[in-house]
Amino acid sequence: MDAATWGLIVATFVACFVEMVEATTIVMAMGYTRGWKSALIGTVAALGALAVVTVAAGYALATWLPESALQLAIGGLLLVFGLQWLRKAILRSSGRKAVHDEDAIYREEVEAAKAAGETRGGLDLFGFMVSFKGVFLEGMEVVFIVLTFGLNANNIPAASLGAAAAVVIVLGIAVALRRPLSMINENLLKYGVGLLLASFGTYWAVEGIGIFRDGRASLDWPGHDLMILVLIAAWLVLSRIFVAVLRRPAAPAPAGGIPVEVQK
Repeated sequence: MDAATWGLIVATFVACFVEMVEATTIVMAMGYTRGWKSALIGTVAALGALAVVTVAAGYALATWLPESALQLAIGGLLLVFGLQWLRKAILRSSGRKAVHDEDAIYREEVEAAKAAGETRGGLDLFGFMVSFKGVFLEGMEVVFIVLTFGLNANNIPAASLGAAAAVVIVLGIAVALRRPLSMINENLLKYGVGLLLASFGTYWAVEGIGIFRDGRASLDWPGHDLMILVLIAAWLVLSRIFVAVLRRPAAPAPAGGIPVEVQK
């Protein structure tokens, strides 16, 4: 495999890894409090729905749009999606937004599950619906990432391989530890994913501007795929500038010496 293929696999792996960590936290909370039967059935149902969405959306995008239009549409969506991730990462790094706490999320899900009351016999609908919703919503982002990266790079198998590897590794770690994956620096991963999405989105959106030229041929970047590295560096520098400008000084400790509680 060449460098471009490895870059595609790594990009989809990192992006999907983050989403799988969040989905796993929800399913584990439901499994340990409402029962694994309902949680796993909800998970399987969500995966089936995602498979249908993937096939339908992939076929429609690959069949109905010319290459340059596909690059512009998907590149623009990736750019918007990536900038949303970067905005949150910048706010977290500057102290203006609470950091993502997987343990706190797990506790909230457990408390909600306990407060929902008990279901006697049959399928626990609360556990099923929460697991289905969590896996489906997080999975939709995985589908979006796989389709956009795979179609634009004309290599769906490589993008799928990166996503599948993320799923297997996250599930393996969760099964081995039997607790939320809070030891993973998810905030740093989200920052990196935001940089990747914004950079690839910029690259493909600019290529797709060729749809407005005679012949509708895609534009070519100087240096071709190497420009993605330049774009990643550019977005990183720009994001760090925003972090420096927005950085909020740490809140002083109260007179008793006990630090102020961090927002969850």
